[in-house]
Amino acid sequence: MNQPSFRFLLLGLGVALAATGCADKSGGPAAAQAGARPPAPVEVLVVQQQPVTLTRELPGRTSASRVAEVRARINGIVLKRHFTEGADVSAGQLLFEIDPAPYQATLDSARATLARAEAALESSRLQNERYTGLVETHAVSQQAFDDAEAAFLAAQAEVAAAKAAVRSAEINLDYTRVTSPINGRIGRADVTEGAYVQQATATLLATVQQLDPLYVDLNQSAEQVLQLRDALASGELKRNADGAASFSVKSYAGNTHPQTGSLQFSDVSVNPGTGTVILRGLLPNPGLDLLPGMFVRATLEEGTQPDAILVPQSAVSRNDRGQATLYVVSPESTVELRIIETRQAIGDQWLVTSGLQPGDQVILNNLQKIRPGAPVSATPAAAQS
Repeated sequence: MNQPSFRFLLLGLGVALAATGCADKSGGPAAAQAGARPPAPVEVLVVQQQPVTLTRELPGRTSASRVAEVRARINGIVLKRHFTEGADVSAGQLLFEIDPAPYQATLDSARATLARAEAALESSRLQNERYTGLVETHAVSQQAFDDAEAAFLAAQAEVAAAKAAVRSAEINLDYTRVTSPINGRIGRADVTEGAYVQQATATLLATVQQLDPLYVDLNQSAEQVLQLRDALASGELKRNADGAASFSVKSYAGNTHPQTGSLQFSDVSVNPGTGTVILRGLLPNPGLDLLPGMFVRATLEEGTQPDAILVPQSAVSRNDRGQATLYVVSPESTVELRIIETRQAIGDQWLVTSGLQPGDQVILNNLQKIRPGAPVSATPAAAQS
């Protein structure tokens, strides 16, 4: 091969190689194979139905289950106080002592009057018995017999009145010893020794409150109450065997009360100012950890939904219309945007009422890197919820 032919051959090979390189850069088959994106790896949650106990957190305030205002029932001077303020007292325990001297004197006078009336009754009875025999023989007139019988009946009435006076005097004397009507904790004394108390104004002496159990008054919106009743009536929610809804309580400081309470009743009217209904619950308080008047937050167990669907809140977002959305894996292993409806939050999850079916695969990660229609490679999450 001569030198010009060799140069021509090298020039042709160079042109062919250059053309091949340009074809690769211009989007030929090699470039297409190199630019194809592999499916994005994502972790998925396989949707399953499960029984879930639905709860709702409501604000409330505690109150004593029994409150007794100890008041004066007679007039007199307070002689002594027999309790320590803030201590626990029992029913029948002596709290105050009011001067009994005038009432003791009244009782003694009533007893003497009763004894005189009983003596007069005995004399009238004997005279009536004698006249009963004499009138039959016409030894006394019918008028005298009638007078004797009337005197006997009047003597009986005098004895009955005297007995009532004695009983009244005994009651007033008993009122000089003021006792606690209930078991509970007594507050501060409203009177001191030497104070004059009156029956007419019912002078307040002290207040006793029963702290175990406590009432907890909860405020729930009327709309939520109606929704709860409808869910229970339709069978969507199931109540406990006893049929009573239970609740737990936390103080506003975050402390959880160790005991669980139960609802007693729901108010029959709606507060027109707030649109809420009062739910009253009874809460055991053996350790007296809670006091009347405290604000608390109660977690109310509304019922159990046997076929609930839960998804993590981190997998749910909102579109421009405010609708809840999430990504699921379609049967073609691509990303599908799904609009769902949520009822309420349960912990860190949403309770889904529509938009998902058992077996759907909800994408949990790489949510910022995927778009609807993109291929994905799904693997089950390490911990299924």
